[in-house]
Amino acid sequence: MKKRVILLLIVLLCFIGSLYFDSEIVRAVYSIQNYAFTELFLGVTFISSEIIIFFFLTSMFLWSERKRKWILPLWITLALSAIIGFLLKIAVQRPRPFELGLVPLMQVFESASYTIWNFSFPSFQAMLAFCAIPILSREFPKFRSYWIAFAILVAFSRVYFGLHFMSDVIAGSLIGYILGELVVLVKTRRIF
Repeated sequence: MKKRVILLLIVLLCFIGSLYFDSEIVRAVYSIQNYAFTELFLGVTFISSEIIIFFFLTSMFLWSERKRKWILPLWITLALSAIIGFLLKIAVQRPRPFELGLVPLMQVFESASYTIWNFSFPSFQAMLAFCAIPILSREFPKFRSYWIAFAILVAFSRVYFGLHFMSDVIAGSLIGYILGELVVLVKTRRIF
């Protein structure tokens, strides 16, 4: 428990620090763009789409019969992340880095849906990747470090492409993780 509190404090300090340096971080990350990183992060972006994450995780739990009881909590966690993320985007209405002219938008993302409600804060993809970690850690402990590494790549890819600020992905990651922990807590107490 003490380690979690310390980690939470570190993440909160990183979030606060990133608020002050968001523009500089976006520009610095943009300056390291190259072909290999771009291809890697395009792959991560594709794999991290909401539908693929949903079906992949559901399939993992269906594959193991005794873990099927975690499918509904997983769906609830993903749904809560989407709803809370949407409400926060509407409430905060933070423009994306490319909309502010800090970095150019890559051509591959020009046709993507960046409608008026789709603001920068928080990052949906980071929330969705991190909200599953508590459930996966509990039921598939061997895959925990792989999923954490994947979630970190997802979060960083959002900054790499200039779609989010670092504070967006830190907040999205933190909110998603906390939602996952709350759902695990509720499920283990047999409330649903």
